[in-house]
Amino acid sequence: MKRCAFLSMDNYDDFEVYDHLLFDPLEQLGWQAKEISWRNNEVNWDNYEAVIIRSPWDYQDDPQAFIDVLKEIEASNAVLENPLEIVEWNIDKTYLRDLQKQGVKIVSSLWYDKFEDNLFPAVFTDLKSKEIVIKPTISAGAENTFRIHQESYPAFIKDLETVFDDRPFLVQPFMDNITAEGEFSVFFFGNTYSHTILKTPKTNDFRVQEEHGGRLTLVEPENDLLETAREMRNMIQPEPLYTRADYVRTADNSFALMELELIEPSLYFNMDPESPERFAKVFDEWMSKKSPAHDQK
Repeated sequence: MKRCAFLSMDNYDDFEVYDHLLFDPLEQLGWQAKEISWRNNEVNWDNYEAVIIRSPWDYQDDPQAFIDVLKEIEASNAVLENPLEIVEWNIDKTYLRDLQKQGVKIVSSLWYDKFEDNLFPAVFTDLKSKEIVIKPTISAGAENTFRIHQESYPAFIKDLETVFDDRPFLVQPFMDNITAEGEFSVFFFGNTYSHTILKTPKTNDFRVQEEHGGRLTLVEPENDLLETAREMRNMIQPEPLYTRADYVRTADNSFALMELELIEPSLYFNMDPESPERFAKVFDEWMSKKSPAHDQK
């Protein structure tokens, strides 16, 4: 029996996690899976053929420590997925600028190293929007994310000064379709399309995560959405084991990338009953191809 580890966190009390749905399909293919917290410093990673980054949703509290753990895994005999090179790129939302330079349509974004008072009210004019969203460039689960209307920004200044005193952040226009329609998440395992879900925030909220009351629906993606996601996914190097791309419909009925999740996304195995087996099959084939090359590192 081959062994793989799911890199996770210490406590899931405030989160919805579905990685356990992979245990049986992986076992049927000869893999024994185990969840291990990334903060556990007693682990010998050489005891595992693979370590899959799954649900370490507290890494943003100490991103450097998280990267250091991944470096240990990368230096071991285990295959790390997604690879360290991808994580170091994807952990900071400035990756969106890189994708934009390659022709990917993203939600319009402005980038800042720290908060200064002169951000307002000019940012509303610059983004041509009466509402904006401000979030850290390193974050997860909508933590420290602010939705601000042009008329009420003075009430947020103290909080913004505290949160972003020495922390880079980005500012985007609030996309009305987040509340009117929702946010689409498109999933690929390897280069195989898996499934798409539509995440809709609860009434009077804009956060689509389950933990904030968001509603999930399995949907069939429009051809434009699927091809947009596939084209973007094929740009990523090295090739990722799993990809989740979050999109919002724009005013011109195209789709803009909100987030590219390559590190610790929920893959919502609960929403598509065939997705755990699909992931397990892709992973097993993936490892058959990667292990010989990995042995030479």
